[in-house]
Formats: sequence, structure tokens, C-alpha cells
Amino acid sequence: METEVAIVGGGVVGASFAAASRGLQAVLVAPERREARAARAEDPFEARVYAITPGNAAFLRDIGAWQKLSPARIAPVHAMRVYGDDGESSLEFDAYRSGVAELAWIVEDGALQDALWASLASREGLDILAPAQCDAIAVDDQRARLRLRDGRALSAKLVVGADGARSFVRGSAGIEARERAYGQTAVVANFSCERPHRQVARQWFQGGAVLALLPLPGDRISMVWSVDAARAERLVALEARALCREVADASRRALGEFRLLGGAQGYPLRRLAAQRMVAPRLALLGDAAHVVHPLAGQGANLGLQDARELAAVLAAREPGRDPGDLRLLRRYERARAEPTLLMDRMVHGLYRLFGASGAPVARLRNFGLNLTDGLPVLKNVLMRQAMR
Repeated sequence: METEVAIVGGGVVGASFAAASRGLQAVLVAPERREARAARAEDPFEARVYAITPGNAAFLRDIGAWQKLSPARIAPVHAMRVYGDDGESSLEFDAYRSGVAELAWIVEDGALQDALWASLASREGLDILAPAQCDAIAVDDQRARLRLRDGRALSAKLVVGADGARSFVRGSAGIEARERAYGQTAVVANFSCERPHRQVARQWFQGGAVLALLPLPGDRISMVWSVDAARAERLVALEARALCREVADASRRALGEFRLLGGAQGYPLRRLAAQRMVAPRLALLGDAAHVVHPLAGQGANLGLQDARELAAVLAAREPGRDPGDLRLLRRYERARAEPTLLMDRMVHGLYRLFGASGAPVARLRNFGLNLTDGLPVLKNVLMRQAMR
């Protein structure tokens, strides 16, 4: 099979690029085919959620996916409150005061994937090979050739790797990645809460650990608690009532008491940065190129920004220009270099600052929260950077 673009990976980032790359003949190679299904309001909410920025919500709307999400399954974030580890320092971001409708939207991973796959049904010029996995990739001056594990062969002018942190595409291209474990695990779970969350996202820095409570529709919240691996193992193993008490204590009863909805799960956290995002006839998107700590909720957003930037670069190429031309792909790499580096440095800096021990450092970071909260111009700059 011959095509212009082969997209490896059918998750949120790969599917969004497949939908956005209109005008190109493309093949999506995915480990499984999602049978899109509209989630019902009474279905249990997934524990894995994303805080989608307004910029990316607009992108998803442009490619026809946002409209396929059930309004009963998404929740707007109208404000965010960040608390220091001294029990007093805080920083608040408010959409209304900043002249925007919302800071973000909380969306389930599965619901977003279903919406994206539903949008692919109307994407002309797209073939889907699923379930399928790559077994080998060879590149020459003219094309890239992919061999699948079931023996099928695929020839493309450009290969787009959106196959996650353990990217086969990245490894096949010989692109090295700097990677290290944070020594933390993100424990995720959903709860119903006693007090209304009022569409406010809350986050507590706890001397290394970070607890986030994100609003879901109704009286529900989604928890992401980044803690050391031993504590995460203990939290996941706790009986429901004990876990609820621990979360309520850690959140200082801001939302009263909790009731666990479903079970808790843990995801080990790593930091990853590929040395390059492009190579001859190849481009990387999302976790295949970069993985950041979830404390800022920007991992999926960075991947969606990659997808929309690469799609825009390819759409704007000169007539007859080869989509796998390395000079063309470097336009994409240059456009994404500063935003991804800035987010990685900012998130890692916050992780180190709030994980550092000692009274002087603690006073400094908590003073910084209060100082930033009193500077509206700086707050708006930070907020608008995070809303792209």
C-alpha cells in the first residue's frame, strides 16, 4: 500500500493529527480500532482525564471532534486555586476576571478518543489499519517503508510517530531521548464530594507530593495525586473509606467528605525529551517527543499543539512540495521547540522547588505564590500561556 503520510499511533494525538491532516492521503496504523460510542450521562466516569485548554478545544472543534462529545461528560474550569505547603499561601486564577469564558475543560480520555475516532469516519483519503503494529521502518531518499507484524507492507513519503513514550518510530529513526524517572506515581480516582466544587480546580503542593482535584459534571471530582512510589502503592491498596478520609484530610476538607467512585489506579511518572522532533521523512508528536510531570496538566495539550502545528505546516507547504522534505519538517520542529522547552523547564522547576526541603526554601516558594497572586499582569501572562 502506498500513501503520502503514515501515522503510527491511534491515541488522542495520533487520531487528532489524522483528522487534521485533511488534503493528504494518509494511513493510520493503530494497535486497536476504537468502536466509537456515545457515553451516557449515567455511565461511570473514567479516572484518567485531561484538562483541555481553550486553544486545543478550538482545534478539536475545527476537526469535528469536540461536537461529538456529550455535554454531560465534560466540565468547564472557571477558576483554579493553588495552595502552598504552609497552609496559608495561595494563588488563584479566575476566568471571569481575565475576560475569558473558561480556563480549561475536563474531558475523559476514552470519551475524547471516541469523539476523535468518530470524526475520522468523515475524513476523506484516510485508511485505517487496526489492529496493527509496526515491525520495521526503512527510509531512503524517496520514501519510508513500513513492515507490519502481520506481514503487510506500507510505503509513505512521511511517517508520523504518535506512538507514545516508548515510541517504536523514534527508536527506529535512531533519535535518542533524555529520560529519567521522577520517583513518583500519579494516583488517579474519582469521587463524589459533599460540597459543590463550583467548577474550580484545586491543587495543593505538599513538600514534594502534589494533589489536584478537578471538577467533573455534577458533584463529582477527579483526583490526581502525585506521590512517591511507596505511598502510591499504599494509597491504591486502601479500603474505600480510608482513601476518602486521606484525600479529605489532604485537601483540608475544602470539599467536605468524599465517596469513592470506582477504584484508584497508579501511573509511574517519567520525564522525557527527544533530542530531535524530526528526521528524514519522519516527525514525532506528543509523548513520543516529550513527557512532562502532570502537575500543570499540560501533557495532552502539548501533544495536541504538536498535531495542529504539523498539520498547519503541511497544509501551508508549497504546491508539489514533498511532505517528507526534511527542510519542511524543520519548520514544525522550530515552531514547537520553544513552547515545549518552556513548559518542560517550568514544570520541572516547580517540581524541584516544591520538592526541596528546608525552611528557607519553603518560605521562598510560599512567598512567591502570594507575590504572584498580587500581580494581576503576571497572573494573566501565566494563564494565557497555559490556555493555548
